[in-house]
Amino acid sequence: MLWQRPLTMLRLLALLALSETVRAAFFVAALPIGGPALGLSAAVIGVMAGAHYLADALMRGPAGALVARAGLGPTLLAGSVLGLLTLWLTRTLPSPLGGVLACAVWGAGSAALWPAVMSASQALARPERTARALTVTNLTAVPAVLVGALAAGPLMQGWPEAVWTGLLLLQGAAAALALSLWRTSLPLRTAPAPWREWRGVAALLPTAFVQTLAPGLLVTTLYPMLSFLGLRLGDLLLPGALTGVLIGVSAAWLGRHADRDHPGRALLPGLALLSAGFFLAALTGAQFLWLLAAVAGVGFGAFLTGWNGLVARTLPQGQRAAAWGAVMTAEALGAAAGPMLGGAAWQVWGVGGVFALGGAAFAGALLYAVRRPAGKVAAS
Repeated sequence: MLWQRPLTMLRLLALLALSETVRAAFFVAALPIGGPALGLSAAVIGVMAGAHYLADALMRGPAGALVARAGLGPTLLAGSVLGLLTLWLTRTLPSPLGGVLACAVWGAGSAALWPAVMSASQALARPERTARALTVTNLTAVPAVLVGALAAGPLMQGWPEAVWTGLLLLQGAAAALALSLWRTSLPLRTAPAPWREWRGVAALLPTAFVQTLAPGLLVTTLYPMLSFLGLRLGDLLLPGALTGVLIGVSAAWLGRHADRDHPGRALLPGLALLSAGFFLAALTGAQFLWLLAAVAGVGFGAFLTGWNGLVARTLPQGQRAAAWGAVMTAEALGAAAGPMLGGAAWQVWGVGGVFALGGAAFAGALLYAVRRPAGKVAAS
């Protein structure tokens, strides 16, 4: 077992999965498909989603500090209840201004979710398995987002009322899980941290930004690229499954080295493989799809476990939740910048430009990591 209090951690992971399923389904499917019938234009829907995720990104640092002061239960319950209210208001009393404001407030309230779950995972992880525990926590959200984004769309086209009811029930279940954590105590008490420890956190921010920016380049360009390359979404299912399996295998195997030796032994090869994969895609398109899927799986699994191990060793112990919030703010801003840069690269340079930009981003992160003291120790 990765954690010392598995039942507490399982409740937190379930809360994370439910919350991310609802958010993905709401912003990717329910609003774009059902919003026009509620009098919400495509522009308003875009602003609602942007306001939510921007508020979430900017508030993660302060929300992380609040988790350490107010506790897990109150902060997580507030975000869950705000989500429940936003869903209900959007469905029953839709209005452009009200929708934007509600989504922004929900984003600010839910900003505590990721810093709380990640800092709790680190606090409860067995010391010899910290990197792997944090990696499992990260990966918990991936199937949740995919289920929310891909399952809700077809259902909205046939049974919209059932989808709205389902979202309310799922968000209600998330609120119930948060309430069950009300009295949960974790070693997250704040203590003054010297500036030199915060300098280590600041050194993490460029890599945190890049790791979400590079995949984010594909958010708005995926379907145009598939059309250009003559591929369908179904053509990606089996290669995508291979990527998922290899992520798990790579993270489990290299996670041992990240925990026992140094995170850089997983981080640096992961960045190198991701950069190589993006550059290979830029040069060949989909010609070597299965090879690209394999490189992406091994590279992402290695990077993720190395990155989590490095973050866990760097964050100041007395300000862990706030520091997680700061790192995750940089990640969220990278996720927001990626689609904009990807769209621009697609318009100017096409498929090759999008992937070359991603390869350059990961190559820059690799050079930065090697030049840092942690990278030099790991490479020696």
